[in-house]
Amino acid sequence: MIKKEFSEELLDRFLRYVAIDTTSDPAISQDKIPSTKGQWTLLRLLESELLEMGFNDVTLDSSGYLIARIPGNSANSEGETIGFMAHVDTNDDVPGADIRPLVHRAYDGGAINLADGIVLSPANSPLLEHYKAETIITSDGRTLLGADDKAGVAEIMTALSWIRRNSSWPHRPLEIIFTPDEETGNGMSCFPREELESSCCFVVDGGEEGEMGIECFHAWLAEISFKGDSIHPGSGRGRLVNAVSMAAMFINMLPGNESPEATDGRYGNYWAHDLRGRIDSAELIIKYRSFDSKDIERRSNALRAFAQAVEAASPGGRITVRLKEEYRNMREVFDRNPDIVARLRKAVLESGIQPVERSIRGGTDGSILTAMGIPTPNIFAGGINFHSRQEWVALPAMVRATTVILNLMYNK
Repeated sequence: MIKKEFSEELLDRFLRYVAIDTTSDPAISQDKIPSTKGQWTLLRLLESELLEMGFNDVTLDSSGYLIARIPGNSANSEGETIGFMAHVDTNDDVPGADIRPLVHRAYDGGAINLADGIVLSPANSPLLEHYKAETIITSDGRTLLGADDKAGVAEIMTALSWIRRNSSWPHRPLEIIFTPDEETGNGMSCFPREELESSCCFVVDGGEEGEMGIECFHAWLAEISFKGDSIHPGSGRGRLVNAVSMAAMFINMLPGNESPEATDGRYGNYWAHDLRGRIDSAELIIKYRSFDSKDIERRSNALRAFAQAVEAASPGGRITVRLKEEYRNMREVFDRNPDIVARLRKAVLESGIQPVERSIRGGTDGSILTAMGIPTPNIFAGGINFHSRQEWVALPAMVRATTVILNLMYNK
């Protein structure tokens, strides 16, 4: 049964957490995490709230990993430990400071006019139709909302608050993990895997209500350096080599029909993520994704070929390509561990809805933790339109996600 008794607490937590600017900075070295001070602010707040709840085994290390260990409280309390994970940072593609969430109670089902002429409506976000007369939360249009992943953080914390108030309710031994810098791809670079006891974990970082993710992209990143040769443009004929022009030429070689805006379903893509430079040097970051490892190899080879072509067209210019794996497709791990998927499916069913099993066109810290040896499927958190000013979340979806978490924690 959906536990509506905690809906207002859940809403209050979410609004408090999104008020803290935790935008991560991908330009900061992966050796320095968290990459921004605001993430520390939220992590320390969560640490204090966990301690106030009476959970004493709570650690926040120098890399911003917050881990709480909660003993089981039933006859089977010596049994299997399971984990729950969410990340505290928000994406930097859209402003994330001074977030002013709007709470729309008894949503009327129509268009919502936000700042800067942004309109959110069932026409451009059809899932809104499912929440007419319910409470939904949006940004005011100037920023993102931060449901990715503060909805997941709030849901985990609300579930913990509920089990603390209901101390006789039997639950498994638990590990709670909050991570920084998921959005930069660096969030697990220093993770203390050896400290975890969990046999499996559940990352609360998905979207649509009912969604469960057991497959994700293989994700790679290309760091491409362009070296030009600067000279006064008045005497540049045959001598000037413009690194910015080289980078632009490279970007134009990326096939438009394989971009994120042109693909869906199981089609992979690549795109220019960041470009910085001047005439003598430029740095370009390309991200590329595919569900198939062979297709990732094809894309890696294509990027190397593009570099050779641009270098050949730019006499005197030099290009260096560095390829880096960000995370892997989880699917084959869950094919070997079907019981974990069955457990999650059952928890969603027991919340009162059918699970929506789909491939994630992205990835999470759970993808990396899975590769580290702890299978970690993705649970919906309820947020829609992540990484945009049109981001929104429905309170009933957050309540149901919290219920799924409790269903997984329950130790019969």
